[in-house]
Amino acid sequence: MNTDKIVILTGAGISAESGLGTFRDEGGLWSQHRIEDVATPEGFERDPDLVHDFYNARRAHAAKAAPNAAHAALARLEAEHPGEVLIVTQNVDALHEKAGSKNVLHMHGTLAGALCGACDHRWTAPPEMHKANPCPACGTPATRPDVVWFGEMPYFMEDIWTHLAEADTFVAIGTSGEVYPAAAFVQEAAMGGAHTIELNLAPSSRVSDFAETSFGTATRIVPDWVARELAR
Repeated sequence: MNTDKIVILTGAGISAESGLGTFRDEGGLWSQHRIEDVATPEGFERDPDLVHDFYNARRAHAAKAAPNAAHAALARLEAEHPGEVLIVTQNVDALHEKAGSKNVLHMHGTLAGALCGACDHRWTAPPEMHKANPCPACGTPATRPDVVWFGEMPYFMEDIWTHLAEADTFVAIGTSGEVYPAAAFVQEAAMGGAHTIELNLAPSSRVSDFAETSFGTATRIVPDWVARELAR
């Protein structure tokens, strides 16, 4: 019985076929704004209305999206693999959970969350948020999306480093390998003895760090890999 611990990092590429584009896609929400304006603390301080409008649109778009075959395959892996399966996702959508995955860490937060910039209280985000919305805990009008912006520390990092050190297999799916600290995960897992696999539409900037690679659409290569893993 294969009881290996599998740690999986997912990026925007796994959700692209569900209609949720990356910030590198042309014509999407990200292409209409500079990252500095809508995904940094400084951008929020300059123009909170713009940032809230941007995330309100992303929240509405994500709420309508359905998980694809790649999300479903990872949920199947978690349900059927005898060992532990952990998904660490850079995505702020809830498609892993919609597909049935339960062991998920959102290192960049979620569109479904609201955060008080004054007291750090968290609550479920309404469909639309605005700068004047009071915090339900302290009453301060300092509501912001509970997402990690560029320049901020990702969530759950101590736990993630521990999981990487314990992993028997580390898989990166649909991620560019350009943003740290996630770009360092493959090396960290390899140092702990994990077999490392990249599943991506095209080679990432970290492709040479992986022991095994497979390229193609996520809805094809992820279910194929899961089927092979469950057959071991």
